[in-house]
Amino acid sequence: MSSNQRPISVAGVAWLFIAVGTITFIYHSPGLRHPEWDDFAVEITELVALLAGIFMLRRQNWARWLALAWMAFHVVLSAFPPFRGLVVHILIFGGITYLLLRADASDYFREPGPGVS
Repeated sequence: MSSNQRPISVAGVAWLFIAVGTITFIYHSPGLRHPEWDDFAVEITELVALLAGIFMLRRQNWARWLALAWMAFHVVLSAFPPFRGLVVHILIFGGITYLLLRADASDYFREPGPGVS
């Protein structure tokens, strides 16, 4: 694979983040009709997922780390009672970490993305 070619693993994770960010933003958007602080906080975290996905496709290394931080944030949130999603979030975090830190992904992100000198 040439260094210009996007690994399928990166594309898959990026599109997953775009889909999750978009779908959850739309799902929670009715809360913005009568917003409270937590409504804004939820929407911001969903926009972060969307931005991470978009910029991973644009070969921005910071977006890969943002995606991992976003997922780690969800692991921490799921650790609070009642612990229902903790194991699932840990497994998803592990899979995403593996895919984004593989050698082919690291090579892809090592090259500058569009608009970077």
